[in-house]
Amino acid sequence: MFKILFWCLLIYLGYRFIFELVIPVSRTAGQLKKKMAEMQEQQAFQQQYTRQSSGQTTQQPQSGGATGNPGRDAGRDDYIDFEEIK
Repeated sequence: MFKILFWCLLIYLGYRFIFELVIPVSRTAGQLKKKMAEMQEQQAFQQQYTRQSSGQTTQQPQSGGATGNPGRDAGRDDYIDFEEIK
């Protein structure tokens, strides 16, 4: 009698484990993979569109001022670097 109850309980727990944990987790993983692929595709499309709309230039023009810093913006002449303050 106890063997039958044990096997029934084991089958019930196995059933719950499979249908309440394994299947939902696998579905969620599949959905995440799809969403990630869609996001990567959309990001690649946006990067391609941005490159095309900016005149297909991949290099940024270097705007070095009097100090020759390539990262310094030419439109911000009023900005003084920390090293230049005396």
